[in-house]
Formats: sequence, C-alpha cells, structure tokens
Amino acid sequence: MSSGLPFEGLKVLDLSRLLPGGFCSLLLADFGADVIKVEDTGMGDYIRWSPPAFEGAEETAKSALFLSLNRGKRSIRVDLKSAEGRDVLLRLVRDADVVLESFRPGVLDRLGVGYERLREENPRIVYCAITGYGLTGPNVQRSGHDMNYLGLNGVLALGGESADGPPVQAGAQIADLGGGALMGAFGILAALRERDRSGEGQLVDVSMFDGALSWLAMVAARVFAAGEAPRRGSEMLSGSLLCYRPYRCADGWVTLGALEPKFFGAFADGVGRPELKEQQFEGPGTAAHAEVEAIFLTRTRDEWAAFADAHDCCLEPVLEVEEALESELVRAREMVIEFEQPGAGRVKGLGMPVKLSRTPGRVRSGGPALGEHTEEVLGEAGFSAEEIAALVESGAVATAKTAEAGATFLGS
Repeated sequence: MSSGLPFEGLKVLDLSRLLPGGFCSLLLADFGADVIKVEDTGMGDYIRWSPPAFEGAEETAKSALFLSLNRGKRSIRVDLKSAEGRDVLLRLVRDADVVLESFRPGVLDRLGVGYERLREENPRIVYCAITGYGLTGPNVQRSGHDMNYLGLNGVLALGGESADGPPVQAGAQIADLGGGALMGAFGILAALRERDRSGEGQLVDVSMFDGALSWLAMVAARVFAAGEAPRRGSEMLSGSLLCYRPYRCADGWVTLGALEPKFFGAFADGVGRPELKEQQFEGPGTAAHAEVEAIFLTRTRDEWAAFADAHDCCLEPVLEVEEALESELVRAREMVIEFEQPGAGRVKGLGMPVKLSRTPGRVRSGGPALGEHTEEVLGEAGFSAEEIAALVESGAVATAKTAEAGATFLGS
C-alpha cells in the first residue's frame, strides 16, 4: 500500500552506528525510505545500550537515545567478517538504492565489500561514506569526534567571550549533525537526482570536517577578500556587540538579538533609555554595556517575554531544554511527537524539522529490536527458508535475540 511519502520505494542499507549516520537515515526514513539497519551479530549499534530506557520495550529497543534515531527502520544482523555474511550484503545491494556507512576509510574495502565491489553488483548504487576527515587528504586514518573537527576547521575558535579566554563548545553536535548527517542526506539526494538522468550511481564522500567548515562561508569570505583575522570576542555574532548578546535577568537569562537599528531602537525606547541608541554597536566592558546589563537585571524572564511581545525587538528568554520541549512554539510546530513502541506504548520523540504541505513526513513504526527483520528482509531478497536457516546456523546472520553483552553495558 502506498504511504504517500516522498521517498517511498527508496531502499537504504544503513551500516552506520551512533549519531551522524543514524540521523542521516532517520531523515530519509521519516519521509518514506525503507531503511534497513545492517548491524553485526554481536551487540549491534552501540547506542542500543545507552541509558535512559523506556520501560516495557524489548530489551534491545528500549534505549531512548536509540529510538530517537532509529524509529521507522528495520534491523538485520549480518557478520561481515564471514564470507557468507559478505555474500548476504552483496545480494542485498543488488536491490538497494543507497548504502550508508560511517566506518574509518578502507574498512569495508578490506572486508571485500567496499564501494567498487558493491558497484559491481549494482552500478546504480549511491554509496555514502560519512567520515571525520574524508576519503582523501592527510587525516584519512585519524580518529576524531565533533570537537576535534571544529577545532581544526576554525569553528570552535570563534566561540567565546574573549581572544585570551577558552573556546566554548556548542550544546549541539555541529560537525556530527550539520557537517555529517545533513550533508550526507543532501549528497545522497543529489546523487539520486543525477542518477535519474544518467542511470548510474556514485560515491558520496562526506567529511564532518568539511561540512562544518562550510558553515563559515561568510566568515571565510572576509578572510579571503580583506585578509581579516577573525577572533572570538571580536566577532559581531559571537558577543562583541551589546545589541547582540545573552544577558542575565532577575531569574535567569535572555537573548537580545537587536542587530538592526529599528529593533535596538524599539528596545531602547521601551526601557525608557533612547540615548542608548547611539551605543548600539559598542562592545562588552563599556559603560553602555554595563548599563544594559543593569537594565536586564530589573526584570524576570517572563517580564522580558511580555516586554518583547509589546516592543518587537528580537528579545527572547533562554529556555532550558525541558522548558523548550514543553513550549507553545514547539507544540504549535509539532516538533514533539508520539509514536508507538512495542511494549512501551506511546513514547515521545522530536518531530520533522521539514514541513511538506502535501506529503509531510511521519513515523510509520517504532524502533526495531536487534535483528528483528533479518528473516523478513532476506526473504524479500529471494533467500529461501532453507538458506536463511543455514545462514543463521553458520552465524553469518542472526535474528532477534537480546545480546548478553548489552545488558551489562546498559547498567554500567
């Protein structure tokens, strides 16, 4: 039956683990792709065992972190270190559109199931590799995490109060999600669109380092054109202007983002200090900055929110995460949704950040148990019941079983 979703009919073999690949394929799954999560015959994706858990759900599908990334997907367990397991993947790829992986470069090549080998089985395959530093260059085999990539590409250096103070890491994973997952999804869709014309797939090389660096487009333009040397504490949007900063108020924090004179003018007039308009672009440490700090301390967050309603000056409270998730704005935008997770009932997750008017994304199922769909997926690929039983007996594939190692990890 047709789902009416944009990626209906798209089959994705997702070999990735943890965050970047999981979020990338989540975007595809929420909009209709059949995402088959290819996990090993041991613990599977490590994030399955990360607390907290939704009570009542099947042991390998109860982690809230796992479900946040893997709803709407199917799970199979394949041992790619065995010849029989590799043959299973080669057979599955013949009917797939996309392969997504996030291993270090060369891992799947050494196993004999890298891009070139998969391409022999299916020339139309779009193969996306999300890595830290890309498939070329001096850091190909270098390990890393989000903060390392941001440290090397200049993003981390811009966050903080002063040039001699510490860099401040963002609360969300910019390189993992922005540089990796989103660029991966874009690259996959670009390659699929081109395949519509040429009939051929291709390799999509996504580097989290590259992707996050591309977010510095306007900063880099100033370096290229004017030879500027941007530094934290002096960047316009990093706290160097009194009109664009977070401020402490009587019971928390608020943000003032009044870059345009009309907005700062509305703020200054609203607080009865029109003379501050002339100091809009002064920096911290000035007398005007101290005066604005003192003004904000005279009201609570709620009072400042009411002030913003009345004066339209780009002023908003700083909400804690749990407050944001309960906010009227989040509810109105349907950014918290519920879906059915077997055993746990209705559980909450974040909604779709992209709203389509005719074919909006939706959650078609909860998160899969480890290996829940092994027999189903292999049967769809043409394996007979006898072949599947033999593969299970040999250990080349596994079905839905609770990994003993997982229970220990979950409680550690």
